[in-house]
Amino acid sequence: MGRLLKKLGLGLLLAILVVGALNFKSLQRLVRVNAMFDADEIVYNFSHLHELMQSTELVASGTPHIWPVDIQPLPETYVTHGDTKNVAAALENLQTTALVVVKDGTIIFEDYYKGTQADDLRISWSMSKSFVSALTGLAIANGDIADINDPVTKYVPMLAKSGYNDVPLVDVMNMASGVKFNEDYLDFNSDINKMGRVLALGGSLDKFSASIVETNRASGEAWQYVSIDTHVISMVLRAATGETLQDYFVENLWSKIGASANAYYLEDKKGNAFALGGLMVRTRDYALFGELFRNGGKRGDVQIIPADWVAQSTAQSAPPPAGGNAEDHAKGEMYGYQWWLPSNSDGEFFAVGIYGQFIYINPKAGIVIAKNAAHREFMEAGEYGDGSHKTNMDLFRAIAEHYSDWETSQ
Repeated sequence: MGRLLKKLGLGLLLAILVVGALNFKSLQRLVRVNAMFDADEIVYNFSHLHELMQSTELVASGTPHIWPVDIQPLPETYVTHGDTKNVAAALENLQTTALVVVKDGTIIFEDYYKGTQADDLRISWSMSKSFVSALTGLAIANGDIADINDPVTKYVPMLAKSGYNDVPLVDVMNMASGVKFNEDYLDFNSDINKMGRVLALGGSLDKFSASIVETNRASGEAWQYVSIDTHVISMVLRAATGETLQDYFVENLWSKIGASANAYYLEDKKGNAFALGGLMVRTRDYALFGELFRNGGKRGDVQIIPADWVAQSTAQSAPPPAGGNAEDHAKGEMYGYQWWLPSNSDGEFFAVGIYGQFIYINPKAGIVIAKNAAHREFMEAGEYGDGSHKTNMDLFRAIAEHYSDWETSQ
C-alpha cells in the first residue's frame, strides 16, 4: 500500500509539473496581471499591456489625419463647488499621463506626463465599449444585424442556457440586460475580477459569458453597469458579420479615420478580442475617434459611422438605475448605447475607462478632450464627495469654456 501511495504521489507530482510547464506562460501572465496596478508599475504597464498579454495588432492604413496645431495655454484655475482650484494641480491629483484638447478640429493643447510620450499606446479600459458601439451601428446599417431589438440568442445560440437567453440586443447595449454580475474591482472574488483571471490564464471569454446564468431582474427594467454585456455585443457582432472583432474594427474604422499608428486589441486564448476594455491606441487617436463623433460620424465628406446612429447611441436611452428612480436619474449621469452623458448634459457625452481614461465630446463648444491617466484612487470620493466622473467633468467643462472664451476674445 505504501509503495502504491508513493507511486501515486510521484505520478501526481509529475502531472502537476507537466501542467505547470504547459501553463507557465499563463501563470506568468497572471503574476503580471496581479502586479499591473502597483504604484511603481502602473504607468509603464498601461502603455505596454499588448506586450504582457496576448494581443492582435490592428494595422493603420489609408491617409493619416494631419492635425492643425495651434497650442494655447490651459486655464490656470477653474471653479468647482464655488472654490477656485489650480488646473495643473488637478491634473496631477488625477494622475494624468496624457491630455489632448481639440477645438473645431485643431489641437490647441497637448502634453504628456509621468515620463510618457506622444507615441505611447494607452490602454482604453472601458472606453473600448464606445468603439464597439460604433461598430454595432455599422453592422445594423449594413443589414448584418437585422434589428437592434433582436434577441442576442438569434445570433449566438450558445447563450440560450445563460441569463442572456432571449434578451434583446438593445437592452444589452443599454447595460440593462438584467444578469447578475458583480462589477466591484476591489473584490478579488467579484465577477469582473474572475473574468480578468479567465483572460490572464488563457480561458475563453465566450464560455465565461455563457456561464452567467443568474439574473437580478427582467431585461430592460433597470440600468446596471455590467461590463460582460459588451463582450456579448461583440459575440453578436462576430456571429452577424462572420468576422473577428479585430478584422471588423480595422476594415470599417481603423483604415478609414486616419489613425496615426497601429493599435492593438488584447484577446483571450481563442483569439477573441477583449472587447469591453482591451483596445490600445495613442492619445491623439482617441481624440480622433472623438472628433469623428463630434462631426456626426463624418471624416471630411466621408460618412464613416451613420449620423443617425451617432445621435441615437449618444442620447440617453437606458432605464433608471436599479434601486433608483426617474427623478434622481434625470439629475445625474445617464447612459446611452455604451456611451455616458454627464449630469445636466448640454449635448455633451463621453467614453470612460477605469483609472481615468476619458474621451469627452462637447459638440456645441466644438471641443474634444482625450485624457489618459493611471489614477489608482479613481473609485474614492473626492474632496467634495464626488466620484471621479464628476471631478473630471468639472475640469473638462472649465477647459471647454476657457477655449470658447479665448476664441471669442481673438
